[in-house]
Amino acid sequence: MGEYKVVKVLNNNVLIGSHDSFGEVVLIGKGLGFNRKSGQHIDAALVEKLFVLKNEKEQENYIKLMPFVDNELLEAIISSIELIKQKSNSVLNEHIHVALTDHLMFAVNRLKKGMEMKNPFLIETKALYPFEYEIAQEVVSVIGERTGIHLPEGEIGFIALHVHSAVMNRSLSEINQHSQLVTHLINMIEEQLDIKIDKDSIDYMRLVRHIRFTIERVNKGEVVEEPEKITFLLKEEYPVCYNLSWKIIKVMQQTLKKPVYNAEAVYLTMHLQRLQKKIN
Repeated sequence: MGEYKVVKVLNNNVLIGSHDSFGEVVLIGKGLGFNRKSGQHIDAALVEKLFVLKNEKEQENYIKLMPFVDNELLEAIISSIELIKQKSNSVLNEHIHVALTDHLMFAVNRLKKGMEMKNPFLIETKALYPFEYEIAQEVVSVIGERTGIHLPEGEIGFIALHVHSAVMNRSLSEINQHSQLVTHLINMIEEQLDIKIDKDSIDYMRLVRHIRFTIERVNKGEVVEEPEKITFLLKEEYPVCYNLSWKIIKVMQQTLKKPVYNAEAVYLTMHLQRLQKKIN
């Protein structure tokens, strides 16, 4: 691993360093910049506690944020990212440093001005990503304890998406597109079947997860075998649910711009039928 050499200290927690293998990097760690002098060496064995930003664009953006973020909040965010890393036991996409710092900085500023940001996908996010949601709850607690700023519940949902993005290495825009698609499809189901789904129910969770896994299978182009006998039966027995599931499949195809296998309509029909039966 070798060692890092301090090029410039930006604040108590962030400094610019250089490394023989990957040139200039931004080193992030709690108290890392405290009392460090330019030219000093930092042992790379410390890197477990450090975060290294290697991507130049990310470095640049992170450095730009520094003058605007309060030191106490920055420390809480650094601790939070360490927590996310431990809890998810994964290598995070380094973009989370910029994205989460930027997001929380704005969230805190809005909160101080008494403006609350509504989260239209809170319920879906909780159902889609329960593991990330739990981690995000802990992040909100860490920020509360360290800074005395208590973020509203909607923020847990936003943070959960950042966690999911960093852990799964997927862009936020793709994740948001999927959340919006799920919301749209659920609305379609409620409207067409003329039902109101209880958003706290296990049925809702199951439906949302089923739709999410369908989206993921479609994205990966996974082949799903069609149970032909069941197809015929469902078509005959539950024409309303069967037709609706085809409408849903068409919307998925248009949004994801990928083909969806017929079998997906069969499985979806079964879900919809079960839901309809339970509610009516």
